[in-house]
Amino acid sequence: MGVFVFLPLVLPLTAWPIARLAEQHLHPRTATRMLTGVAAVMAVCSTVCLGLVMVVGTAQLPGNPLPDGWSDPEVRAAVPYDEVAGKAAIPALCVVLVACGRTLWRHARVRRRAHRALAGLRGTEVAVLPDDIPYAYALPGGRRDRVVVTTALLDCLEPAERRALFAHERAHLAARHHRFLLAVQLAARANPFLRPLRTAVAYTAERWADEAAAQAVGSRRAVAHAIGKAALVSRGTPVATLAGFAAAGPVPRRVAALLGPAPAVRRWPSLFTSVGLAAWGAAAGTAVSAMSSANSAVTMILILYAATPL
Repeated sequence: MGVFVFLPLVLPLTAWPIARLAEQHLHPRTATRMLTGVAAVMAVCSTVCLGLVMVVGTAQLPGNPLPDGWSDPEVRAAVPYDEVAGKAAIPALCVVLVACGRTLWRHARVRRRAHRALAGLRGTEVAVLPDDIPYAYALPGGRRDRVVVTTALLDCLEPAERRALFAHERAHLAARHHRFLLAVQLAARANPFLRPLRTAVAYTAERWADEAAAQAVGSRRAVAHAIGKAALVSRGTPVATLAGFAAAGPVPRRVAALLGPAPAVRRWPSLFTSVGLAAWGAAAGTAVSAMSSANSAVTMILILYAATPL
């Protein structure tokens, strides 16, 4: 196993170039799916790595309930610097599990509160709230997916811009963007090196909804105007919503992208471009991370099996 057990902890660095370039050169749908997949796999691999190293550290603690064979010299020799790395992995893994658990709990709590707040309204697809604060968000789950918008925001928009706003929020719901955002949020909690991917997915998910809305209403300019106006008048929701899981992305960049030509749809970029090279680099890093964690897990299991008396 050797030093390869530590590779999944640092291999997320190979995804940093694609996190930036994907925003600029890939279709938002492709970028969102790619970055989320890379982040999820690398987060799982780094967590497995921490778990394997923690076994060595836990076996060294006095009074632990593990079999005596788990503290065998062969087991400790499988991890370089076992005394330091093994004991450091224990609090590190605890922090990861607590952070991920807290994120899941917050996600569930926000959904429950949001649905409870709308319990007295008619069960229509669009919930219009009589509120002087302008805001809108997409609320998935419950009995049905819903778009929540206030009268204050609707009063600020022209009819075409309203259609663009509703199309944008419906695109979030149709593509289940909250799942992508939650996945990268958990990945960033598992490994801080994955935070650039979380930021990138927050932006590409919004751009994905922008492009879907532009296609639905047939006007990129109307969507750009709706986004710009909503950003100027909105001050955020008075309570936490699922929209709070990620920022809406740099609005000027989104507007500029909508005023330009539509992005080309391609499943995988060519290797002979900067974005293609970065994508293949991230794919290679993800593959190496998966193979390294799988190899380390199998090796550790075999060592523990051999060291544990029957």
